Amino acid sequence: MDVIPVALAGRSYDVTIEAGLLDDLGSRAQPFLASFARRAVPIVADRNTHQLYFGKIEAALSNAGYKSDWFIVDQGENAKSWKVLEELTDWLLALGITRSDNVVAFGGGVVGDLTGFACAVMKRGCGFVQIPTTLLAQVDSSVGGKTAINTGAGKNLIGAFHQPSTVLIDPLVLDTLPDREMRAGYAEVLKYGLLGDAEFFDWLEVNGPKVLAHEPQALSHAIATSIRAKAKIVTEDERETSGVRALLNLGHTFGHALEAETGFSHRLLHGEGVALGMILAARYSARRGEISGNDADMVARIIAAAGLPSEIAALNMNCDGARLVDHMRHDKKMEADTLPFLLLKGIGEAYMARDVELDDVADFLDGQLHLT
Repeated sequence: MDVIPVALAGRSYDVTIEAGLLDDLGSRAQPFLASFARRAVPIVADRNTHQLYFGKIEAALSNAGYKSDWFIVDQGENAKSWKVLEELTDWLLALGITRSDNVVAFGGGVVGDLTGFACAVMKRGCGFVQIPTTLLAQVDSSVGGKTAINTGAGKNLIGAFHQPSTVLIDPLVLDTLPDREMRAGYAEVLKYGLLGDAEFFDWLEVNGPKVLAHEPQALSHAIATSIRAKAKIVTEDERETSGVRALLNLGHTFGHALEAETGFSHRLLHGEGVALGMILAARYSARRGEISGNDADMVARIIAAAGLPSEIAALNMNCDGARLVDHMRHDKKMEADTLPFLLLKGIGEAYMARDVELDDVADFLDGQLHLT
């Protein structure tokens, strides 16, 4: 078992990683469910996760004397909408949720983001417990307190910083995760090595196949190392005001533009967009002379070896670089007419560049869109 603290002033919490944790969920989560001795525990989940784990969760809670009440959402980014948020908050109000209660978010990043934002605005803030069921959510979105929904203008543009009361991670739930989703989450694991830990990136180059094959020791090490890296950054810059936390966005500016162009759909999963975004960030860094072409090629090779997409030309998007840059103009990091970019000075050495010309980015992307 690993217990990793996220040390924030007045809002510290632990991330617990333990295989088989779900079987003992009622007692493990008891400190956060005490107010539900005479009421059902509210749980938010997507349909697939509910179908897979309803019986296990019900049994674990029942063994500890709890009942549950479930709010089920459709899978995918469409669940992060104003409509679903309204339905969820109305449901929580009908249950009589108070500011001292905790709502359980049981699922991937969509469920965590939606539930976290609902709890941020519920009576000006109630608690929530994150139980992430995808690799991407375990190593990234469940930790750090970023919550949001999507709008027609873009992804995650309406949200709040709202830290969970605790995060409970059972790596065994990844056994039911489709291979494509597993690889998409692995892109975020690679990100932690690429942005600030060259030794971890080297370890992943050798041990990545074990992680993707669910080898217990390798998988737990990858999850714990990723969370420790994120916890350290979040502790230093909780609300992304000093620029330190922005390092976590490596690959995201390019990746979100690709996601937008493909309709935030199953055509390109978020982690796949981040993988492509990291390759583009590496290649653009090489274009600026900040890393070697060999290093950029190595990044692409390691990402491709994990079964992740490595060329945006393969997406067959009917667009040019200027259109992708237009998507970037909706990025939350946009400041006046300037968009900071996360680039590389070396493997394990990301930095924020504030001198990037968007016309040059468009020209660069034109070349990438026509690679064969």
